[in-house]
Amino acid sequence: MQIILILSLVAAAIGSGLVAGIFFAFSTFIMTAFARIPAEQGIAAMNAINVTIVRSPFMALFVPTAILCLVIAVLAVIDWRGGASTLMLTGAALYLLASFLSTIIFNVPMNDALEKVSGSGAEAAALWTTYLRDWTWWNHVRTIASLLASAAFVRALMVV
Repeated sequence: MQIILILSLVAAAIGSGLVAGIFFAFSTFIMTAFARIPAEQGIAAMNAINVTIVRSPFMALFVPTAILCLVIAVLAVIDWRGGASTLMLTGAALYLLASFLSTIIFNVPMNDALEKVSGSGAEAAALWTTYLRDWTWWNHVRTIASLLASAAFVRALMVV
């Protein structure tokens, strides 16, 4: 059981850290660059990313990391280890709630709405302005949560 726990923590630390890096790129320069181009081009670029990402290796990282977090949470509860279990549960909750579920609840519906709007006109420009602000805010949440989850898993490895 110890080797499963350690391997799960290592994989979850790496997975959540990589996800944090991807989200960080969007928060710090991709969305900023999209905001500098005309709405029609920004919408087209973001829609292309949204189609591509669900068929990319990102999904082979994002979803399995969530599954690992569930495994880690279960292991933390069934074999309580005090501070290590608290760190494990903290990391799992951060990733599952503030990264994975917030993606499903907030970012994906915004992506779906963006896909339905025409790339030009006042309606598209207004939606794009709102999208840039709101989507990026939730992406900041996902970035910070994924990074903190990774840190919690690393710290748990140090005390487990």
